[in-house]
Order: sequence, then C-alpha cells, then structure tokens
Amino acid sequence: MIQAPSQTALIVGASGGIGLGFVRHLLAHDRCDRLYATYRDPDSELLTIQDPRLICLSLDLTNEAEIATTMQRIQQETACLHLVINCVGWLHQGSLQPEKSLQQLNAEQLVQYFQVNSIGAVLLAKHLQPLLKHDRRSVFATISAKVGSIGDNFLGGWYGYRASKAALNMLMRTTAIEYKRRVPRAIVTVLHPGTTDTELSKPFQRNVPADKLFPVDRTVQQLLAVIDELKEQDSGEFFSWDGSRLPW
Repeated sequence: MIQAPSQTALIVGASGGIGLGFVRHLLAHDRCDRLYATYRDPDSELLTIQDPRLICLSLDLTNEAEIATTMQRIQQETACLHLVINCVGWLHQGSLQPEKSLQQLNAEQLVQYFQVNSIGAVLLAKHLQPLLKHDRRSVFATISAKVGSIGDNFLGGWYGYRASKAALNMLMRTTAIEYKRRVPRAIVTVLHPGTTDTELSKPFQRNVPADKLFPVDRTVQQLLAVIDELKEQDSGEFFSWDGSRLPW
C-alpha cells in the first residue's frame, strides 16, 4: 500500500462557523497530518478540541504585523503548507447591519467591511508566499460571496459587503497572476459557500428555502469537493459551492 504524502493545512478564521467546520472535518477525516487554525475569540470551541495534530494561533487578520509574525512562527515549525482556507468575513454586528439604501451609508462601516473582508486576505497572501513555494500542488482558497459578483447584482443594497467582496475577488485574482510567476504550483481561488446556517447568516435566513440553507458540515464537504477538483489552470477563478464558475 502506497502511503499518501503528508499534508499540512491552515484554516484562518476558525473561531466558529465555516472555519470551525473545516477544522472538525479535516481532523475527523484524517485529511492532514498537521493543522494550524487561527482564532480571535478566546472563548471559541476551537480551543476545546483535543488533537495532537491541531495547533491554534491567535490572529487578527486586520493587523499586518500579527499576520507576519504568525506566518513566521509556522515557518519555524514546518517547511510548507498544502492547503490554506481563509474563512474570515464580516457582515453585521449589533446595530451595524448591511445597508439597504444610500442614506444608510457611513464611512466608518465601509472601512470596516474592507479591512475585514478584503485587505486582510491580500496581506495574508503577501506573507504566505514562502510557505506555498514548493514542488507540490497547493491551494489557497478564500471564502467570498455570490453577492460580491458585479455581473450577478440585480437586487442592489448591501453596499459595503458587496463592494468589499468584489474587492476581495479582484485582489485574489491579481494575487493568482503574481503567484503563477512566483509560486507556480499554488492554486488561488475564491469560493461562494451558499447560505450556511451560521451566526453570520442567521438574521437573513427567513426567505431562504430550506433546501438552500446548508448545515455547516454540508458546506464544508461541498467546498472541499470543489477544492479537490481544482487544476492549476483554475487559479484566479471564482467558484460556487456546486463547482460552477461565477461571473465577476
């Protein structure tokens, strides 16, 4: 029997929701020999998981110094990463809700959308490069959203979230072009998970058909199936949970 090559993975934003789902799934299905997972919430369920393969690291993705320090720490412990999934995203918090009209826009909220949903991901891409520069296939996937598609926007509203996810898509597309030169075996992609039953989507689930509201584990399985099928020529593309390509 030929033993599968060892794989090291990193889940960014694993405090809860889809990120925590990826951690649980990867460990339960023996998909990696070492798994790094970052968190911001010190009370996260993530920190209760007892598994020698799991290394939990505190990380604020809006702080570049923390990103650099975290990637350097990982480099001290492992030569390379084979799978990186960035699950960090922000839609609402307390009284801050997605804008329904221009009158609800304010600069502070728009900046927060971009800091969390767009800028952090590309700074992560900046500091990840050395860990992805090896001779095996690797994937750097970031959770985006279909509402970030400009071509698919027929309803309007949600200005900050839509714009920050559209910016994320452009930043990852541009990263993919540079990675092709500098990190040629790395596949960069953005993924739409569908509506998943998490705290992020909870206030907006009322009109979602039951068969389109996915449990976290189903979302994780669907996205991993898409990731597993990616070829090098798919780098820089935008995929939905079912493997279909989405318009920019």
